[in-house]
Amino acid sequence: MPFLGQDWRSPGWVWAKTGHGWKRIVLAEDKNEIDLKELCDESNSNLFVKEVCELSTEKQKKDFYNNNTRSQFVFRDKWIYVQRDSTKERHGYCTLGEALNRLDFSCAVNDLKRFNYVAKLFQLIAKSELTSLSGAAQKNYFNILEKIVHKVLEDHYNPRLIKDLLRDLGSTLYCLTKNVGNSLLVGTVNIWVCRLETILNWQQQLNNLQIPKQMSMGLTLSDLPIQMQNKILYKFSDPCDIINLGQATSTLYMLSEDSQLWKKLCHFHFSDSQRSNNLVMTESDNVDWKLMYFNLQKHYPKREQYGDTLHYCKHCHILFWKDHHLAILFKDGGHPCSANDPDNCLVPVSPQHFINLFKF
Repeated sequence: MPFLGQDWRSPGWVWAKTGHGWKRIVLAEDKNEIDLKELCDESNSNLFVKEVCELSTEKQKKDFYNNNTRSQFVFRDKWIYVQRDSTKERHGYCTLGEALNRLDFSCAVNDLKRFNYVAKLFQLIAKSELTSLSGAAQKNYFNILEKIVHKVLEDHYNPRLIKDLLRDLGSTLYCLTKNVGNSLLVGTVNIWVCRLETILNWQQQLNNLQIPKQMSMGLTLSDLPIQMQNKILYKFSDPCDIINLGQATSTLYMLSEDSQLWKKLCHFHFSDSQRSNNLVMTESDNVDWKLMYFNLQKHYPKREQYGDTLHYCKHCHILFWKDHHLAILFKDGGHPCSANDPDNCLVPVSPQHFINLFKF
């Protein structure tokens, strides 16, 4: 009878029934394997050999898929149950690598509202959590990172954030691969050296990125009234964007140096106690809000703001992306919640909070 072995290098031995009993089919004299399909006649009388042929073909397709796919698994549900410890009803726990795969970060990269959130999360993982990922999770991490870099190169969206991400990731990999014998990474050192070279190549591409000027016959930002330009600047929460925009024209530079604008940033990012303990005064006994902001930035973290974030249900202990379109049309919260009022159970999850959920 046919035997399908567990060895990944071969589908197993092939046996044929003879008058003296079962005989194993061996290699031909020219050391080429016998084509199993030739043993199946038109009448399909040798059903055992035909079955081995089908199993061998399926195994080859499966091996080809596993070796060439970009994503290890495909899940229909875009939520995950966060299990921190075992109970009588449920055993096991969820890992950070499993969450990266199940929550479909690969598709979240293409959403502009979620792009900054994913990039910030990957930067935090690069700084401290890279060694906690499994081999499959590390592969998935770099596959998603490749999509992030390609999106920036194609759409020119927020290249500064990705440069910081690659810089932190390159520094971490350099420290981990410097001592070959004490490396904590999964896989051989050669693989991580190649990945480090890839990161350096991405950094070079981003440094050489040139955003083309779009020829427009309509109004430009400089053609708008000063009041409208000032309102646009007040919508920014990142000081680097304000400084860069102020270098475009002399009018924008004057608006970017407005003391009230930097006062708004200080109130937005830092608390009252933090501001009161770090006052920066000018010679005329006025508060220098711009200098005060950068002084506060050295000692306290800035307030994080994202277009869309992951949400955590305190009632179900489920982590998920909240689809606002489905929530409006079908009153779908994004996960199977059994609470009477699901909206009151939801808590937005920051990138650091996301990592803390999977620290055991």
